[in-house]
Amino acid sequence: MIDRVIWIVLDSVGMGEMPDADKYGDVGANTIGNVSKALGGLNIPNLEKLGLGNIEGMKGVNKVENPLGCYGRFAEMSNGKDTTTGHWEMVGVYSEKPFPTYPEGFPKDIIEKFEKETGRKVIGNKPASGTVIIEELGEEHIKTGNLIVYTSADSVFQIAAHEEVVPVEELYKICEIARNILVGDHAVARVIARPFVGEPGNFTRTANRRDFSLVPPHDTLLDNLKNKGLNVMAVGKIEDIFSGKGITEAVHTKDNMDGVDKTLEYMKEDKKGLIFTNLVDFDMKWGHRNNYKAYGKGLEEFDARLPEILDAMRDTDVLIITADHGCDPTTEGTDHTREYVPFIAYGKELKNNVDLKTRKTFSDIGQTVADIFDVEPIKNGESFLNIIKK
Repeated sequence: MIDRVIWIVLDSVGMGEMPDADKYGDVGANTIGNVSKALGGLNIPNLEKLGLGNIEGMKGVNKVENPLGCYGRFAEMSNGKDTTTGHWEMVGVYSEKPFPTYPEGFPKDIIEKFEKETGRKVIGNKPASGTVIIEELGEEHIKTGNLIVYTSADSVFQIAAHEEVVPVEELYKICEIARNILVGDHAVARVIARPFVGEPGNFTRTANRRDFSLVPPHDTLLDNLKNKGLNVMAVGKIEDIFSGKGITEAVHTKDNMDGVDKTLEYMKEDKKGLIFTNLVDFDMKWGHRNNYKAYGKGLEEFDARLPEILDAMRDTDVLIITADHGCDPTTEGTDHTREYVPFIAYGKELKNNVDLKTRKTFSDIGQTVADIFDVEPIKNGESFLNIIKK
């Protein structure tokens, strides 16, 4: 009997363009394949043993005989390629309409209302790299106390502030004000607090980032698990992505390895239900910054920690490893990429070497988890538990 699922999302670790990638400007994107090619290969033997290289369409990863896990690739049914859309679809929310983006900056009326309600002026208001814009405007921010507001190709309203100018708790309150303003046609997926420290020429963003996401429009797998009395333990930015909805307890993390540590700590506890982890460095630190070398190293570092996770698993555990979208660091742009995502499942209750081929929606994962725990079904998903369970 399976009584716990450890679900790890490798944020942005896509595996090749989807058929509609041209609509998103992502023809040729392949996060894993292109990183591997640029580096001359990846040293990820543990993921390979589970079947990563055996997934249909996978490039740059070695195939093995008789993989230990169940594996496949999943298409995104929703219109989008961002964190919120991907995670929501996994647990049963189909996003037909993409979240709004602002390639020219936010409208004057939005900024004016934000300035009035926060009591601080805005500088920036344009798409930008977070590290670049704080170098550009950080000194002015320190002198004036004006807030650095910027966006990206994603549906985000980001607010950067020096922790000695705007204390972190105040920045969080400012983000809540923005979240309440950004509704209706301007309901961006996330408002993000981007605190930083340091001096001009040497600014550094801190681990006190926090995302203020939209609340899912209806109950998800997480709510269904919680309503049945099961634990939903969130690691990393999972709590933020769902605005706490359906979460029973949560811990935030400072980097990928801290995320692995926190996952292992939850695994030591004797609690039934779901441990839901997001490892964000692939996306935030490396994908958006086109740092394919660090991206590859990050994959290898996670692979090196995988034996610890496998050793900590109980006979009644299932491990799921997947992603929410792509963010190919070898492309010219710094945006997310519209890609298939890899899927691996492993556990003593599951069969070995099961090829799930290509599935049409991320929601199939959530529906399979719903079947494992015998909770209310989610929307859009089709379970494959009968295919992978012994």
